[in-house]
Amino acid sequence: MFLPKYPDSPTPPPAYTHAPTDPAPVRRSLSPLFIDHKAVIALLVGGVVLTALLAAVAVTAISVAVAAVVLRSLLREHHRR
Repeated sequence: MFLPKYPDSPTPPPAYTHAPTDPAPVRRSLSPLFIDHKAVIALLVGGVVLTALLAAVAVTAISVAVAAVVLRSLLREHHRR
């Protein structure tokens, strides 16, 4: 009852009979991209400098925060006396 019933002789799929009206488009390759080595070096150096500046700002911010906490605790002790 639940088994599929297959046809005795399967019919072949219809054949592709007509030719395409337009030929397939020709894929053009991109021209090679020439990159100047000096530009790459300048970009790398700029990235390193910006990363170093960001790290310096982060270290400075952390040290200022630690100094503020220490000064606050020292001033709090001084006011209690």
